Amino acid sequence: MLRALGGSALLCLVAQALAAGAPAPDDPRDWLARTDQALSNRNYEGVFVHEHAGELETLRVIHRVDGEGVAERLLSMDGSGREFIRKGTQLFCYLPDQRTVLVEKTPDSALLLTGLPRIDAGSTGQYQIRELARARVSGRDARVIAIAPLDELRYGYRVWIDETSAMPLKTQLRDSHGGVLEQIFFTSLRMMVRIPKSELEPAVDARAYRWVRRDAEPVDSESLSVAWEPNDLPAGFHMTASARQMLPAGPVEHLVFSDGLASVSVFVEMGRSSAGEVSPDDAATLGTSSAFSTSVQGYRVTAVGEVPPETVRVIARAIRNAGPGSGDSESVSSSAQAAAAGPRAAPPPALATGGGPAVSASAAVSDAAIAAGTATPSGGPSASSAARGLGADTPGFGPMGGRPAGGGPGRH
Repeated sequence: MLRALGGSALLCLVAQALAAGAPAPDDPRDWLARTDQALSNRNYEGVFVHEHAGELETLRVIHRVDGEGVAERLLSMDGSGREFIRKGTQLFCYLPDQRTVLVEKTPDSALLLTGLPRIDAGSTGQYQIRELARARVSGRDARVIAIAPLDELRYGYRVWIDETSAMPLKTQLRDSHGGVLEQIFFTSLRMMVRIPKSELEPAVDARAYRWVRRDAEPVDSESLSVAWEPNDLPAGFHMTASARQMLPAGPVEHLVFSDGLASVSVFVEMGRSSAGEVSPDDAATLGTSSAFSTSVQGYRVTAVGEVPPETVRVIARAIRNAGPGSGDSESVSSSAQAAAAGPRAAPPPALATGGGPAVSASAAVSDAAIAAGTATPSGGPSASSAARGLGADTPGFGPMGGRPAGGGPGRH
């Protein structure tokens, strides 16, 4: 359900004014910035509907800000009654159907419900941002902001913003032709002066549940052993973050590429393939998220994001070995060779997709992405902060069966 909690998976994203210059008071970018402030700094409680691939799910969100910081609670009012509670940097995911609680760290700025795409100066050449005719949503007057991609390598958005509170009343993820891929809309929304602490407690007694903690911090990599060909990346994309994580199967490098709005996480599993070994490419589309996995010079490279399939394919194939002899297709870095000498990683589990039959994860996303928190085994939520890609940064919602992280209104 949580798309990110990294990164394929989504209701909405964080809004922000363009870095270059302050927008005019009625500039649509100013409304996006005001919405970001409202979502982050105000107390509110609401019920909204998430519509994706013909399925509907009703959820309740509670957001509380006081002298102790930010606390949030998000719960599904349908199905298994999953709940997500964030207090500071701790995220608790309660799964009653699995009698399990997942505990992970999350950035202070991360929100369980985020309203809009993150806009920065780098995205201006790839999207058109404009205000449409005003409308009414759930009995409220709303500004309507359209963010349209200028090519078919990224998705766009349409957002209805309450003129009084600046809260997002409705958000749609759209393809390059304007077709609606996913949407959320509030059926009730209250701005509150005070929210009792009792509202931030889970509805279930989880003392007898199995508790799984994933509090390990990523290990920063001072020098990456992989590189990429900038000319091979889609227009506007550049690397915005990188880190190295040590997993049971070996080291994994996590790179994030963004065009200022769309974000793609790339996981490079060192030693996943032996030198000279060629593994078949794998590709999958899970809801609005796409995944592509390929072998590059002894590495297994997997790209995951809420972008069209062609975008993750192009980015994954731009990755190269940065070590000596990188032009040799059989060369690998010393760290990759060391990892290759160890036991081979077990095949990843299946991914449940939207309540339908499970799909082999090898055809969707590598186990590095699962371990890093951007995909969810067995239909459970991914709660890792990596879900939004180390800087795509906000968790959101995915379809009811779970999916990898990406961006957009149903993630994350």
